Order: sequence, then C-alpha cells, then structure tokens
Amino acid sequence: MNTSVIDTGPVCVLGEGPGVVHQFWQAHRRGRLIGLRTSGTTTGAGRVIVRSTDSWVDSLDAVAQRCALTPHDRIWIPGPMGSTMNLFAACLAVHNGVEWSFDKPECATIWQLTPARLSSLLDAGLPRSQRLREVIVAGDSLSRGLRDRATTRGINVVHYYGAAEMSMIAMGSCRDDLELFDKVEVRTTDGTIWVRSPWLAQGYLRAAADAPRRSGALTPLRRGDDGFVTVGDRGALDGRRLIVEGRDGAVTTAGQTVLLAPLLERLRHRAQGELFLLGLPHAALGQVLTAVVTRRDDLGPVRAWAREHLTGADRPRRWQWVAHPPLTLSGKVDLRALALELGGPTDRPDSP
Repeated sequence: MNTSVIDTGPVCVLGEGPGVVHQFWQAHRRGRLIGLRTSGTTTGAGRVIVRSTDSWVDSLDAVAQRCALTPHDRIWIPGPMGSTMNLFAACLAVHNGVEWSFDKPECATIWQLTPARLSSLLDAGLPRSQRLREVIVAGDSLSRGLRDRATTRGINVVHYYGAAEMSMIAMGSCRDDLELFDKVEVRTTDGTIWVRSPWLAQGYLRAAADAPRRSGALTPLRRGDDGFVTVGDRGALDGRRLIVEGRDGAVTTAGQTVLLAPLLERLRHRAQGELFLLGLPHAALGQVLTAVVTRRDDLGPVRAWAREHLTGADRPRRWQWVAHPPLTLSGKVDLRALALELGGPTDRPDSP
C-alpha cells in the first residue's frame, strides 16, 4: 500500500495510510489540488480523482450540522483511509475538533460504517457502550429495514448518497428518504442522475500516480454544457427527494439484456434485508440472473413476488441466501467476489 504523497506538479496525490489525513490538511493550507485514489470497485479500474480541498472543507459545517456533531463526540472509522468515504469522515472530525480513531468502537459516540458492516455488527451484537448515539452510513444503499434494526437499538441513523467525483449529493436516514444536500442541484435525463454543486471534483489525473514525470493533465468528468456532471448512476427526482437506483449494469441471458439498476430498485423494496443481483455463468443461457438476499426469511416472499410481478428475462431464475457477503477493504459488498463464490450451480433455476 502506498502511504506517501506524490507530487505531480499542481496536484498532490495522497497516500492511503494513516498519514493521509495530515497530507490532506497540509495540501489545504498550501492551496494545492489533491488526487484521491479510487479502488475501481465499480469499473474494475482504479483512477486518481483530482479536486480542490475546498470542495470538501466548505461542506463540512453543513455535514456536521446534519449529524448534530459536537466537540464532545468521538468517531469510530474502521475502514482504510484509502477510501474517500473514510477520509472524508476523518476530515469532518478534524475540522470540527472531534476525536476519531480506527479502533475502540466502545468509546465512540458515532460510528462511520457501510451498510454491510452495520448489518454484521447488528448480527454479532453491538459492543456495550452507553456513549453510542449515531451511525453515519454511506458507501452503498441503506435499506429501511436495516435502518429500523439500528433505530430499535436506540441509535440515530444518518445516511448519505454521494460519489467520489461529486462528494455529498443527498442525505436522509435511509435510501427511501434522501433529500438533496446543501447547494446541490440535480436533474435526471432518461433515468440518469446529473449533479451540479460546489462539491464537484475537477477531473481525473491522466498520468499514472506512480509516474509523476508524465503529463499531469486532467481528463474531464462527464459534464454537460450546463455544468451538470454524471457518473452514470440511475434514479429519479421528486421535488428535493432523490430516489437512487444505482449504477447501470446489465446481464445478458438467453440473448436478452436486463438492466440491473431499475430491477434492483423494485426488488429491494420487497426485502427486509439487503438484496443484490448478479449474472452467473450458465452453459445454455450465457448468464443466469441471480438474486442474493442476506436474510433467509426474505427468500420465500421476494421470490413469490417476483414470480407474480416479473416476466421474461427480468425475473431472476436463481435465488441465493448469503448471510455475510464478501466485502472489499473499504467495507462495501464485493460483487465480483460474490459472483465467484456462487459461480457453480447451487440451486435449480426457476422455470420460465
């Protein structure tokens, strides 16, 4: 893991170790652009995203207000600082004079988690602590059911939707009540989310991060003439309420292409736990559309609903229960690893 800062002219590409928080604030004091590495969990290829430090710092007071953050709080951030989500949380703490740590969750008042890590902690039993009052959940879509499991334990939940290229976009308590964040404008075109705000990155570093002598020119974000930017996420806007369906993916089964984002949105509303869609290899069909649930008691009801309401290629033919899906280092569900685990025939596919 690269822990050192790399200077590529006007851009400081930050490391990924504990010292990255100091590197961020040092770049901020010097007015330097920063480069943030991404893992490429969606596209399979990591990039270096370039942004001003102000594009984060100027939003931190509003985030702190939404989270009711005080100097008496302590934030537990268990994920690696190479994740932009975790680095943002650490910068939020520093900006507001709040202590944060990688360990000792029992001493924290606030936890910063992905939905998958929150689910695992609820399953295992929360550490005994009289101080824990809130969890900030990001990095993936948070279901109403998982939020309710936390709130029944007396824990407030703050959920936000964002992207490494666009920072904060919408906040709420789960994916069903997300509202646009301060100074954020959204429009949707053909189901694609476009964002305009002060929190946008400037582009991608064209040269590889480990070859600073090469050109430091930027590859621009996908931007319209009106200044709106997209990373390809799907969704809809209802006033200031944003409905996020996820990033387009597709499964081709028996010669038919199924877009996963809109289908996933319909199915997730019927599950109490988390639900994922995969295309698994199939000798005759090419791929078989597979639904994976994290709660065993979701299998029957959701499968029955799908049989009644979905037809043709849109109906999953294989259903799996995986209580604890594999995670990436940043705590997100690793769909590629999950697909490899389930690659063999484990359940007789439903008939058409």
